[in-house]
Amino acid sequence: MARMDRTDARILRALCEFPRASGVQLAALVNMARNTVQSRLGRWEEEGLLGPYDRRVSPEELGYRLRAYVAVVVDQHQLESVVDELAGIPEVLEAVGISGIADLQLLVAASDADDLYRIAGAVLAVPGVQRTTVSVVMHEAIGYRTLPLIERLAG
Repeated sequence: MARMDRTDARILRALCEFPRASGVQLAALVNMARNTVQSRLGRWEEEGLLGPYDRRVSPEELGYRLRAYVAVVVDQHQLESVVDELAGIPEVLEAVGISGIADLQLLVAASDADDLYRIAGAVLAVPGVQRTTVSVVMHEAIGYRTLPLIERLAG
């Protein structure tokens, strides 16, 4: 069941359009009481419903112009320790468990091809990693987004 309702979605949609808006400004944009908006913003913060701020920073702006997906096959008995080790590699932006021929899918950032080679080696060196397949991102056709889902919920 969804944790957010239509009112939440209306506030989120305004926040997507005006990310630096204050609670008072958001209330005016969505034509709601300031207390309603403030209490919902507070609840989202408490419950961790909003993603971290660093998600808005492009790796390219930090000098990491190359991105790649790394499919990782793992010894299932070591999955937890593998994930812990991968979390220690700064260039691993995201790791998700997947079904299919691999166990994990990583999104990594690299400064160039040589750096990607180093990162792929670091992933492969993690105890419990059996093999990897690297796919370089050539073009981001549709970036990460949730606004269409928010708009659907908002009505």
